[in-house]
Amino acid sequence: MNVLVENIKEFVIKGLFVIDVGVEVTEKKVRRERMGHISLVVPIVHIWCFRSSPNKIGYLLGLSSKKLEMIIYYERYVVIQGGLGLRSDGSIFNKGDFLTEEEYLQVLNKLPKGNQQLEDSDPNKFIAKMGAECIEDLLNRVDLDLLSMELRNQANNETSKQRRTEALKRLQIVESFREGKKNGGNPSWMIIHVLAVIPPELRPLVPLDGGRYAASDMTDLYRRVLIRNNRLKRLIEIKAPEVILRNEKRMLQEAVDSLFDNSRKVSAVKSEGNRPLKSLSDALKGKQGRFRQNLLGKRVDYSARSVIVVGPHLKLHECGLPKDMAAELYKPFIIRKLIERGIVKTVKSSKKIIDKRDPMIWDILENVLKGHPVLLNRAPTLHRLGIQAFQPKLIEGKAIQLHPLVCAAFNADFDGDQMAVHLPLSHGAILEAQLLMLASQNILNPANGSPITVPSQDMVLGLYYMTKPLVSDSERKVKGEGLIFYSPEEVEIAYNQNVVDLHALIKVKVFIREEEKFISKIIETTVGRVLFNQVVPKKVGFINESLTKKSLREIIGKILHITDVPTTANFLDDIKELGFYNAFKGGLSFGLGDIIIPDNKKKMVFHAIKQVDNVKMNYNMGLITNNERYNQVIDIWTNTNAMLTEKVMKYMREDRNGFNPVYMMLDSGARGSKEQIRQLSGMRGLMAKPQKAGSSGGEIIENPILSNFREGLSILEYFISTHGARKGLADTALKTADAGYLTRRLVDAAQDVIIKIDDCKTLRGLEISALKKNEEVVETLF
Repeated sequence: MNVLVENIKEFVIKGLFVIDVGVEVTEKKVRRERMGHISLVVPIVHIWCFRSSPNKIGYLLGLSSKKLEMIIYYERYVVIQGGLGLRSDGSIFNKGDFLTEEEYLQVLNKLPKGNQQLEDSDPNKFIAKMGAECIEDLLNRVDLDLLSMELRNQANNETSKQRRTEALKRLQIVESFREGKKNGGNPSWMIIHVLAVIPPELRPLVPLDGGRYAASDMTDLYRRVLIRNNRLKRLIEIKAPEVILRNEKRMLQEAVDSLFDNSRKVSAVKSEGNRPLKSLSDALKGKQGRFRQNLLGKRVDYSARSVIVVGPHLKLHECGLPKDMAAELYKPFIIRKLIERGIVKTVKSSKKIIDKRDPMIWDILENVLKGHPVLLNRAPTLHRLGIQAFQPKLIEGKAIQLHPLVCAAFNADFDGDQMAVHLPLSHGAILEAQLLMLASQNILNPANGSPITVPSQDMVLGLYYMTKPLVSDSERKVKGEGLIFYSPEEVEIAYNQNVVDLHALIKVKVFIREEEKFISKIIETTVGRVLFNQVVPKKVGFINESLTKKSLREIIGKILHITDVPTTANFLDDIKELGFYNAFKGGLSFGLGDIIIPDNKKKMVFHAIKQVDNVKMNYNMGLITNNERYNQVIDIWTNTNAMLTEKVMKYMREDRNGFNPVYMMLDSGARGSKEQIRQLSGMRGLMAKPQKAGSSGGEIIENPILSNFREGLSILEYFISTHGARKGLADTALKTADAGYLTRRLVDAAQDVIIKIDDCKTLRGLEISALKKNEEVVETLF
């Protein structure tokens, strides 16, 4: 054991021993590097080799896990060599037969004198053992080449599917060991004779208040092994009875098992607080384990973290970086500039100037920022667009400003989300960030190739509003309707002079792209569409349609296909500005009056209740079964709900010539769904019945909620609807963990599988299609 002796201040010769303490004086790093060992009195089977799946030792020896554990934990003897040993009925023993202690002693008594003194290689000697010694002997006797050949024959000739599968599983393990043997490996290495002890720094003593120390769980587990090993050594020396030795050997095996993998054991070793001790496996595995926490993911310098807020005036490749954060991140670069300009002479004085936030540093910082992007990351990083590069802009305050169009890629919103900032330092890293990782370069979603930087919410609503036509009627005359213009520029002048309305249908001469050619044509369009086309690249031609979220995605894809990435990025910034401006100018918000309830709702509900009563009457008369009654009632309410929803949508569509704010939000794809509007204006409908944990099938309560949110729910209706809301939140929390684990497993299994051609002409493929729910596409295929 090597410790640091605190009293020795000056440098001492390496290898010197302190007499009082009896330890070597050496460097501190030795406590992290130098390992110890415990020489075990008896061999021990490694728990990873018989408790993990697949069971390596079990497959190699052809034993089930249960039988294997009976041998390892000293419950049964197993015959290794039959020799002259005979059963009580006079029959001979086969290799692998199990014996109780009583049977073993009977066999020994019947053996010829001196049989047990023969060499192990003598075929007449009867050999039966238990514990790790037995497993080691069996492993040493395994002929891997012969076993491999036998298993291949079994897999080829076996008629039972289950036995064939079992043979193939065993063959896989045997082949792995054969491969290992070529490189000098040996199956008997699964048995431990010497136990390695990890360096002391990796299982530290933590000082507590009052001069006491808290020992690491690992140290506790090592102590248990040492105590049991020393006790067994002493018992062997004093020639203790076999039954006591066997019990002590079992306890040593269990102590080593706990050290390697305490969580896998049924009876885990627990601390005083009834908490299972953290073993070697626990320190390695999982999110908090050595690999994922310390080796694959480390905390880094030149990084920062803060809450994000929206930056609506930023360009797509920009982000707003708080001044204090930037001063700290770019500190070394500012120091270099301060020294280069001769403002200061030393690094120390430079740091003082920066820490005082001297006004002169902001000009230097502005220069340093040019061409030096930062990486923004939002956890969880589920795909490559979870980390993107941005050109920072200095801002006041303490929150990072984020461009609204990159929120979809980061899955970010502004309800308190935080993001991490990282600074690329080397020239290569900076170049890569600018060319490959800049947000304006990552317009497409790597999952399906469709644009991911698509306007949402306010922007979509504003663009939909400006491109939506309004026709004059008896109540309202649309200003400038039917006018003909020579060019889009004329339309813009007329609109600025308040001659035409934004939604007026007009005719104008424009260039339209048809089959790679441009044609000059007079078309009917609206003023808003002409204004929108002012920001559309000329190569694309005139876009004459009402803009929804879906159509915007297609337009962005089309522009990217026809033009290039920088042009598309500029277009995205332009439509972001247009969308926000028109959403603000349109004053698009809704009140209770905009949620329209159909006049004939009561009539429809009354008709449905009558139908349900008829069904109940048929059931009471014995004409239908209870199941048929239930299904018919559910069908009646489902159909009534669907009809009512259609009525609601019709009323909404016709209200104010389609300019009802709630309908516009739905139709544009900005927010909301048909289902939500049904619950606002129609009726909430049928609800799921609360289920017991583990029960299958989601039954439906046959009495629907007839009210909607506009009318308000009764106490009973509210109570029924609370179950669904709670279940939704619980499911979301539980499914997140499952989805994360599934993703890790999928990536692990399929990371080498790469699609290189669209169709490989196989006859054994699987046909896949888009995910749909009631003919509505939930997830597109491409």
